[in-house]
Amino acid sequence: MNKAVFAKRLALAVAGGMLSASIAATEPAVADPVEVSVLTSVALTSALDELAPQYERATGNRLKIGYSLIADIKKRIIAGETADVIILSRPAMDDLAKQDKFTGGITNVVGTPVAVAARAGAAKPDISSVDALKSSLLAAKSIVYSDPAKGGASGVYFAGVVDRLGLTEQLKAKTILVPGAQAGDVVARGEAEIGVAQASEIVPVAGAQLVGPLPGEYASTTLFTAGIGASTKAPDAAKSLIQFLNGPVAAPVFKSKGFQPG
Repeated sequence: MNKAVFAKRLALAVAGGMLSASIAATEPAVADPVEVSVLTSVALTSALDELAPQYERATGNRLKIGYSLIADIKKRIIAGETADVIILSRPAMDDLAKQDKFTGGITNVVGTPVAVAARAGAAKPDISSVDALKSSLLAAKSIVYSDPAKGGASGVYFAGVVDRLGLTEQLKAKTILVPGAQAGDVVARGEAEIGVAQASEIVPVAGAQLVGPLPGEYASTTLFTAGIGASTKAPDAAKSLIQFLNGPVAAPVFKSKGFQPG
């Protein structure tokens, strides 16, 4: 074999090995590959869908991820459903911890602010202050956010903001409620002028632009935390996933999807 070709192939092999080592270094050793079940919020979908294959390649474990609204997953876990790893908002996790649904403590992972979306290319509404937000909501032809009755965290929170602003009746006729994390998609299709959702539910949507978080006293960040299910049969693998999500490989992916360090 030509020496130059051999040297190039060797360099590529070494680089590949270093990348694998850097990923594996964030995990404790797991003796045998296992399936790790995960229950988590739909707000984490874009990030975990990208990170899951990286974790699987690094560890040999397989991930089985179930996404739903925080309130729905919390209700299911209280009713007896479980998973090896559960990742929900801090208040929901604290409530579940009081009911002994985890083995060990819970760990902060990432946060994402409740934010405003507009259609890509459209003029951004002014949300630079509370008064500006109020004026923009009144001026908008239509507004979309998740249905508070379904339990979506951003929808529940923003409904409270609308009430505190004294706009509940004024906005009712032009408000579109969606069952889950679809606000960004509705805005991207031009079916609503303003959307409100977790930033992580806006950033990945083609055709939608992140305007920014809610201003002033109405700013709110949802902190997502992870715990190991009390009945897990794979505690080491579950721990390795949580460590991976808090490690250097996951950090830039989370950032690119609208998350902040936990």
